[in-house]
Amino acid sequence: MYRILKQEGRAKRAEFTTVHGVIQTPVFMNVGTAAAIKGAVSTEDLEQIGTQVELSNTYHLHVRPGDKLIRQLGGLHKFMSWNKPILTDSGGFQVFSLASLRKIKEEGVYFHSHIDGRKIFMGPEESMQIQSNLGSTIAMAFDECPSSVADRSYVQNSVERTTRWLERCKKEMSRLNGLVDTINPHQMLFGINQGAVFDDIRIAHAKRIAELDLDGYALGGLAVGESHEQMYHVIEETVPYLPVEKPVYLMGVGTPANILEAVERGVDFFDCVYPTRNGRHGHLYTNHGKINLFNAKYELDERPIEEGCGCPVCKRGYSRAYIRHLLKAKEMLGMRFCVLHNLYFYNTMMTEIRDALDAGEFAAYKKKKLEGL
Repeated sequence: MYRILKQEGRAKRAEFTTVHGVIQTPVFMNVGTAAAIKGAVSTEDLEQIGTQVELSNTYHLHVRPGDKLIRQLGGLHKFMSWNKPILTDSGGFQVFSLASLRKIKEEGVYFHSHIDGRKIFMGPEESMQIQSNLGSTIAMAFDECPSSVADRSYVQNSVERTTRWLERCKKEMSRLNGLVDTINPHQMLFGINQGAVFDDIRIAHAKRIAELDLDGYALGGLAVGESHEQMYHVIEETVPYLPVEKPVYLMGVGTPANILEAVERGVDFFDCVYPTRNGRHGHLYTNHGKINLFNAKYELDERPIEEGCGCPVCKRGYSRAYIRHLLKAKEMLGMRFCVLHNLYFYNTMMTEIRDALDAGEFAAYKKKKLEGL
């Protein structure tokens, strides 16, 4: 159940009740593709830094260790020792990212595994079955994510197929949730809006999938090569045609600035690998912009990553100089510290966004935050 608590313009402050707990939105989901956050971050760490939702990937877990094995072990929550909500991405993005290893047909997609080259088939039913085996809180519909530079006729055909796939996903999920031995019979389904940067295709698709009365809706196929301005424009044009009484998820986005702009345009859910990927390379988010610890100027810097930051790394007082040394020495601890700090920064920013919306001061908060960044 999704309940809007406050609105400021199009920005929404809401609560989304799931079988694994209530999600306060807007929310940033911490990405653990293969059931782990890259950078040696445990589920205990995730709790400590204020994570509400963890995101894992259907395709990657199907390939290794196998969704049937995870099901045998009691599902993804038990497998990871995580008792809060989990969203699983359907494998649809891999249709885009593994372009050289796949073939798209009406029935689904034929892949060659990026690990051992074996042949894999995934269609809407298979994606739902894998996600049901994982027992995630929210399952994403199987879709094709067309390139943002694909031509119009390709995008149109792709979106029509994605709609047919979504109808098959809904039917299959309903069947799976009704089975007596299903791990999570309350698994929710989010549909995905596609259409590259064509406003009319996006809007028509949003209207069509809104009729299916799903648990939530996502905007897919953004942050894959188009400009920030194009992305903001697509969000602005499309969101009004998605049901206001359902959560909206912007997939794979993005920078702190992207998130602030998208919240203003009515988005509730976000995920992105930036905080973890950048952290592993010594790139750290602060309220005064990004810093790169590999820069020589931090060699003797005794300050924490950011003064006044409440993350476990800054609170303990580990210095920039020490963390830089760890990174240079390729010590795992350095990566771990940087990822923890970055995820804490993102999670804390989402808390600040929710507080600002609660107080009716989001516009002022956004302006101040962007100036600092």
